[in-house]
Amino acid sequence: MKLTELFKDDKLSLSFEVFPPKTDTAFESVKLATEEIAKLRPSFMSVTYGAGGGTSKYTLDIAKNIKANYGVPTLAHLTCVSSTRETVRERIADMKAAGIENVMALRGDIPAGLENADRSHWDYKHAVELVRELRESGADFCIGGACYPEIHPESICQKEDIKYLKEKVDAGCEFLTTQMFFDNNLLYNFLYKIREAGITVPIIPGIMPITNGNQVDRAIKLSGSFMPQRFKSLVDKFGTTPAAMKQAGIAYATDQIIDLFANGITNVHVYSMNKPDVAEAIQRNLSDILG
Repeated sequence: MKLTELFKDDKLSLSFEVFPPKTDTAFESVKLATEEIAKLRPSFMSVTYGAGGGTSKYTLDIAKNIKANYGVPTLAHLTCVSSTRETVRERIADMKAAGIENVMALRGDIPAGLENADRSHWDYKHAVELVRELRESGADFCIGGACYPEIHPESICQKEDIKYLKEKVDAGCEFLTTQMFFDNNLLYNFLYKIREAGITVPIIPGIMPITNGNQVDRAIKLSGSFMPQRFKSLVDKFGTTPAAMKQAGIAYATDQIIDLFANGITNVHVYSMNKPDVAEAIQRNLSDILG
């Protein structure tokens, strides 16, 4: 099922994100965790892609298993940073052969040690180039992309960010999933600006449940997200008590999702990663709302 068909439905729904293992020995435990999340019957599940494509095989294995054995639509991530055109085309062919219908086209994080490297000779410098490659491949993919409700860490300003986002959509992105955010007003402001800029594809908000105080610094580093005082107070109060922080983080994420649903959003993507208990707790909190 192509996700654009799902997004036409006004029914409220949740989707979840999982990540593949880094090694063969971890595959079975990761597979079991993703299966437990699949049993929750989310609207779809996205499967991330390791830096440099090191886990590309596992991404496809996990995605195929979820779709074939649990009937859950999947969204397989694909990154292009520092990859050759030949390598990316091989991965696209693998996805096509695996029956993947939905692809999340991402530039990906710059590999450690190459942050200041000369990128002029790289085949891919931005996600828009991967979107074009996917569109020109002849495969009938539904292509998604990423967007930042605040600002991309490498952008000069949000106006420039939105201009490049429009290029990505014009190149063939059919929907966009947001980076994590912790203040819904930032998303609502962002939606107004991109609609004004002529970006009309579905926007799927991404919510990250912070269930461990140690996650905060990493979340800020990864996304540059603004942390509202209400959230900072929550971490200050419960961050050193694991069980309390987990419950408080799930409650905060649930509250964000309820507000999004109340304001016209129909699908929310939860960065549950490989935590079935977190995914299940959020879904349970929303059981009557989801219907």
